[in-house]
Amino acid sequence: MPEHKDGGPSVGSDVPRPEPLQTFFRVDEIRREDGRIRYVGESYVPERTLLRKLVQPFRDAGYDVDLEVTEAGHVVVATPFDHGRDGVPWLNVVMFVATVCTTLFVGAYGWYYIGWEEITANPLTILQAWPFTAAVLGVLMTHELGHYAAGRYHGISVSLPYVIPFVFPFGTLGAVIRMRGRMPSRRVLFDIGVAGPIAGLVATVVVTVIGLSLDPIRVPAELANASGTMIRFNNPPLLGIIADLIGQPTVYEDPTLTAHPVVIGGWVGMFFTLLNLLPVGQLDGGHMVRAMLGPRQETIAALVPGALFSIAAYLYFWRGLGIDESVGLWGFWGLFAIVIAFNGPATPADEERIGWPRLAVGLATFGLGALCFLLVPIQVISG
Repeated sequence: MPEHKDGGPSVGSDVPRPEPLQTFFRVDEIRREDGRIRYVGESYVPERTLLRKLVQPFRDAGYDVDLEVTEAGHVVVATPFDHGRDGVPWLNVVMFVATVCTTLFVGAYGWYYIGWEEITANPLTILQAWPFTAAVLGVLMTHELGHYAAGRYHGISVSLPYVIPFVFPFGTLGAVIRMRGRMPSRRVLFDIGVAGPIAGLVATVVVTVIGLSLDPIRVPAELANASGTMIRFNNPPLLGIIADLIGQPTVYEDPTLTAHPVVIGGWVGMFFTLLNLLPVGQLDGGHMVRAMLGPRQETIAALVPGALFSIAAYLYFWRGLGIDESVGLWGFWGLFAIVIAFNGPATPADEERIGWPRLAVGLATFGLGALCFLLVPIQVISG
């Protein structure tokens, strides 16, 4: 079995040779290219079967594996990965600190009604908004850490969460993690995909209960009695259900009172859960439906942009709402769905079905996600 590096010395003994590779694949040549190991030869079994048998042994050896078909035959490509982290993840830390600052400022100015003059005179006054920051970042980080924990459990190389700082209305655009390498199976893809929404929904319910149990805050009289326009965040059904179960109001007869800003953390958790459960591309819903239905997921994904554009059109033409009253929101997500649907879903190596227990969990998760939906999340009210 010849082993060589193109134009260079022979390949060393550190090259992994798992038993399934030797059993189901005729290796004619092994070479290193760009840090990858390429096994050139011919498969004795169908390509999908070969890949399914090779994924786990190579993963145990520290490699992601893929299969290419060339004119010369089959090429098994092994790419090394690192399960651990070297040093301090500075980018994650910097983005997290920046998001803490933006959520503190937005919380203080927008939700605790601390004036700009007071903030500029004493910037530390934004620390009064720490419950808002803890609530918003708590639900977002719990969601992403659900993915992270599931990925690590299954031996998938995943990054720590990246939290994205922003300005109004929440001080953040959410959080993401990066997964490296191909999913070994539909079961692993499902477990990682569903772990985030489940963890996030649990955190969302806890934060919402805490927020509704806290005393409302008082809106400054000059704002409560001011004329003009006001932005209202409508309650999704899940928030109303939680409020009814614990016997707490979400609105108050006194116009100078409003729900505690911690409730907004629950609202953010519900809204981001809903968006993440859209069954397209690399979103959580896309991973889950790809695992649940296989390649048929792409048919469903193709319908999502049209559905979102239809919601925007309905609100604009039939409800008479403006672009800034959720019409633009659904239109933007329709465009975003086109982009991520174009990039395609994950393609697990093993297409074995996930089984009824996981299907039931998936359906229950989508059901809870549906309770986070409402046609008009954001509405502009004229005073």
